[in-house]
Amino acid sequence: MSSRIHPTAIIDPKAELHETVEVGPYSIVGPGVTIGEGTVVGPHVVLRGPMTIGKHNRIFQFASLGEISQDMTAKPDDPTRVEIGDGNTIREYVTIQRGTMKEKDGLTRVGDRNWIMAAVHIGHDCIVGSHNILANNTSLAGHVLLGDYVGCGGYTLIHQYCQIGNHVFTGGGSVITRDVVPFIMVQGHPAEARGINAEGLRRRGFSAEDVAAIKDAYKLIFLSGQTMENVKLELAQMASGSAQVAYMLKFIEGSKRALQR
Repeated sequence: MSSRIHPTAIIDPKAELHETVEVGPYSIVGPGVTIGEGTVVGPHVVLRGPMTIGKHNRIFQFASLGEISQDMTAKPDDPTRVEIGDGNTIREYVTIQRGTMKEKDGLTRVGDRNWIMAAVHIGHDCIVGSHNILANNTSLAGHVLLGDYVGCGGYTLIHQYCQIGNHVFTGGGSVITRDVVPFIMVQGHPAEARGINAEGLRRRGFSAEDVAAIKDAYKLIFLSGQTMENVKLELAQMASGSAQVAYMLKFIEGSKRALQR
């Protein structure tokens, strides 16, 4: 056994680990698990396949990744899986569960360079983008679509089938039951729009013109009192001069659970 694999770890012969992977004491890596270059698996971690984990991830103790979902229709031999990208930090007691047969792909996916803090739950069939920060005890129910550069404050709860746009920030303890438009902040129980994510946009280099366009769109969507049909008509006019507004409009048009307004 490789010196990078602790002698108390249990590695199934049908698992595939790059030679540089480290596995700590008492961890279990099951059949159908593939782990890429430079990934470090801490002690007492359980990894179940089918699952692919990319390069240079760090998985801390007591995480459970790839387990059968908590959906009552799920069966152990369902052809469902988990995919985890590169450069993610996955802290203690995180759970990321396999997809279900309710979705065509049966896939739960986490992208690249996410910072996933202690006791976060990512439920079945969730698709999580990249560069997100999920603070302690954030919980994603099944079928959630989470974009890129999203910040979830601690104890954020997201209802099943919700979509969260890019560059959203949720305040701690938020309960989200509907779709959240890109670039905004929400907070509360239930969550309400509180403004645009100005600090996040500044940190990521958005120009003053981009931020001004996003702010105008925010006022139209959340403060104008207009019907959504009228809002979409005005956004369509604004979108010709702003890629960000165009993305907000596209998101709204694709919303299936209505908006967290």
